[in-house]
Amino acid sequence: QAQLVESGGGLVRPGESLRLSCAISGFYLDYYAIVWFRQAPGKEREGVSCISGSDGSTYYADSVKDRFTISSDNAKNTVYLQIHNLEPADTAVYYCAADDLIERSMVTVDASCVARRSYDYWGQGTQVTVSS
Repeated sequence: QAQLVESGGGLVRPGESLRLSCAISGFYLDYYAIVWFRQAPGKEREGVSCISGSDGSTYYADSVKDRFTISSDNAKNTVYLQIHNLEPADTAVYYCAADDLIERSMVTVDASCVARRSYDYWGQGTQVTVSS
């Protein structure tokens, strides 16, 4: 059974850093893109970053590209999202989702990775709260 499990969230102070993890089971990262989304209270879901498990290419939303770093460890079937210099505006539930690259005949991700109508699998989310 395919599963994505996020972890690493918590309560942090502005300026601190966090590393979120998306642990994958039931399918191989090599054939998927993994997308990180976030949703703040009262706001729409925002796609912030994605990575291709096939070629390691990445995409970042303009709002986060200077402070977020996405990476993957295919041997561990895990994707990470490092967030530097956290701001109160980063407070949100962070979700990871999987997008089948083979179905899309893709290897390299681009901006479309955060704008799909649907994704194959979703995690349950991890809360990040930035407050002094």
